[in-house]
Amino acid sequence: MKFKFSLVVMAAGALLLPLAVYASKTETVVKAQDKDDFAAVVAAVRQQMVPGGHWEFVDSAERKDIDGTFGEMQALFDKYGSVDKMDKDAKVELYADQEHVNDILTRRDSRKLVCKSENPIGSNIPKRTCRTYGSIQRDRENAQEFMQHNATPGGMSGH
Repeated sequence: MKFKFSLVVMAAGALLLPLAVYASKTETVVKAQDKDDFAAVVAAVRQQMVPGGHWEFVDSAERKDIDGTFGEMQALFDKYGSVDKMDKDAKVELYADQEHVNDILTRRDSRKLVCKSENPIGSNIPKRTCRTYGSIQRDRENAQEFMQHNATPGGMSGH
């Protein structure tokens, strides 16, 4: 019985290890201790939300959401000056806002590696392929542009 329990614990640990490794690779983007730090972070994030930047694929609704959240965070820094001077409720609000912005930026990071396992045609052995989120989005945009450019009112040209 002890042996079976040990095997179950070891198997669970082996399954959770990659999750722990992946979790440690997540990047905190928005984190500031005072008003000046925050202004610099906001400027840096906005600079990277332009074409060619790390977060160029943040859509307009997400951008509006980020700007609103930055406004809420700025109000906290205007009121308290730094995290050290904030009361517990203000800190909780600030950290929740940070997490919200970081979540959006992490999902839209063009450098993020996206991997998938697929079985090639004629094989049962899966092949793992990895590409950056930015590469996937650029290919999607290029395919949409190609389809729009080559489409005719009756369908695809060339038929």
